[in-house]
Amino acid sequence: MDELARQLKELNDYIPEMSVKPQLLQQFWHDQLETFNHKPLNMQRKQVDSPFPYAKVYEIQFEGFDQTPLFGWYIVPSFVHGKMPCVVVYQGYTNGRGYPERYAHWLMLGYCVLALDVRGQGGQTGNQLTSSEGMTKGWISQGILQKETSYYMAIIIDALKALDAASVQPETDVEAIVLHGGSQGGGLVMAVAALSNKACCAVADIPNMCHMNYGIFDSIGSLKELAEFANVYPEKLTLILENLSYFDNMNLADRIRIPILVSVGLKDEICLPKTIFAAYNRIEAPKEIKVYPFLGHSVNEYQKRESMNFIKKCLQ
Repeated sequence: MDELARQLKELNDYIPEMSVKPQLLQQFWHDQLETFNHKPLNMQRKQVDSPFPYAKVYEIQFEGFDQTPLFGWYIVPSFVHGKMPCVVVYQGYTNGRGYPERYAHWLMLGYCVLALDVRGQGGQTGNQLTSSEGMTKGWISQGILQKETSYYMAIIIDALKALDAASVQPETDVEAIVLHGGSQGGGLVMAVAALSNKACCAVADIPNMCHMNYGIFDSIGSLKELAEFANVYPEKLTLILENLSYFDNMNLADRIRIPILVSVGLKDEICLPKTIFAAYNRIEAPKEIKVYPFLGHSVNEYQKRESMNFIKKCLQ
């Protein structure tokens, strides 16, 4: 057996125990979804100028977890008439939604796009979330000692409400909503796919928020912020890990019911391959994983093409 085959066998066989009791996880998310399902979006939409001659670009604003105004682009190809698929795009950590031109490939497929800022991390969206204790550098440790009002809770609810925002746009085919994102965005894709039935398929590239009780020890990405927080409050480590478990895609993965494509780079030091496979191996829905032996924390052009082909197939 060569080295790559050995690594892949180990990863494909890796199914660690869940880090939270299933009944506690089920009750927690039942209660949270009941709380937020009927929270009004307070949606606003206005058309803005764009270099695209064959697309209409709207800036939208709505509310998710709290009263923080969440900003995003809603982009519609003007050469398509009637309802069309909508790709909801979630951003990687510290990235904003950027310019509308970033999403041109989806428009060329005849899909509309909703691309959302993540609170506090870039673009125009701030963060009005409050917490009763301080935080280390970055956003991830905000409120981690109270899971119901933590930053992870807020961004997952924001991501879920983005599906509602996409659904109420007049151009969106509500039967053809697609989830797409990488890194933090990939983690949000998996969480939304697990907690909502409003999407028809999903692509989670190099997803974060997987097997976090393992990743916190070795990842050089955002989980370092929680390790630093635990260094300040070592007596809180058990509580930190317990609260993390409710947002861990390893624990949520068996709730996913839609086709999903996942990618992983075997040299990734931010979203460690072992963490991604820990979540992927628990998915019971139709699934595919693309493994890139020599990629780190990045998505190559080939994977972008594979994502488009996967979504086209799902929408047929």
